[in-house]
Amino acid sequence: NNCVIQLSGSLFISKMEKNRTMVTEFILLGFCLIPRIQMLLFGLFSLFYTFTLLGNGLILGIILLDSRLHTPMYFFLSHLAVVDIAYACNTVPQMLVNLLKPDQPISFAGCLTQTFLFLSFAHTECLLLVVMSYDRYVAICHPLRYSVIMSWRVCISLVVTSWACGFLLALVHVSLILRLPFCGPHEINHFFCEILSVLKLACADTWLNQVVIFVACVFILLGPLCLVLVSYSRILFAILRIESGEGRRKAFSTCSSHLCVVGLYFGSAIVMYMAPKSRHPEEQQKILFLFYSLFNPMLNPMIYSLRNAEVKSALRRAMSKESHPQLE
Repeated sequence: NNCVIQLSGSLFISKMEKNRTMVTEFILLGFCLIPRIQMLLFGLFSLFYTFTLLGNGLILGIILLDSRLHTPMYFFLSHLAVVDIAYACNTVPQMLVNLLKPDQPISFAGCLTQTFLFLSFAHTECLLLVVMSYDRYVAICHPLRYSVIMSWRVCISLVVTSWACGFLLALVHVSLILRLPFCGPHEINHFFCEILSVLKLACADTWLNQVVIFVACVFILLGPLCLVLVSYSRILFAILRIESGEGRRKAFSTCSSHLCVVGLYFGSAIVMYMAPKSRHPEEQQKILFLFYSLFNPMLNPMIYSLRNAEVKSALRRAMSKESHPQLE
């Protein structure tokens, strides 16, 4: 009898170990809505996605082609445009496919790749926003020392550090996910492989993953947000000393629009990853993540670039060259 029990036990354990690695794909549930609403969202999100690619692509092209925009400020803006394009391309196409054909599977490797890229671009954008706020602080508060402080060597170092930290931190998160067993269920209640939604499907305790996520949020969200707020508060104090009323109005308009983008980006991230989860139902979380995938990448070109007089002038010059090529 003992032999039978041991044999049965070993077979059961063997079967359980096999089941722990049986999940080879996940199903993204997306938005649980009626087909008519899903088709409406497909058209709307496709439009937003197109605007995101065109807006950021236009900004990137203008900055690359116009030598007058080869300055630290536009160097950082070009990297922000690259991040926004990559951001949208990583999540939106899968979301659009799911709106047309719900319950579409995604491979385990594809899912983790999407998680890795999403986290990489999210971390990088957080750090780039800090770098951009520091650049504006130096330009407005220390204009005479700007070229010395923000040398090309410093700018390249800041950008490389932002990208490297973003990818390395994402690699830590994905490495911790890979150590977890996934034995079912295999349905992710989201429109992409968001890290918290993936962790819910693990067949083991995820406390270490949760701790690392929280610690990362402190360093990648709260820390950068405080630095951004300090930079813009210094900028606002400097603006108040401007004698020209028109100059103050323009500066306030620019800073307020920048702060709106920063507030939306950091605020929604802090709510998602640091607030008590019971207060935010899954459907509400999906709406918050739309800010990352669609709204923020679409708004950034308009807020940071297309409202800028130098970018408008560069765009007019580019259009005039296209209209009068014989003058070249």
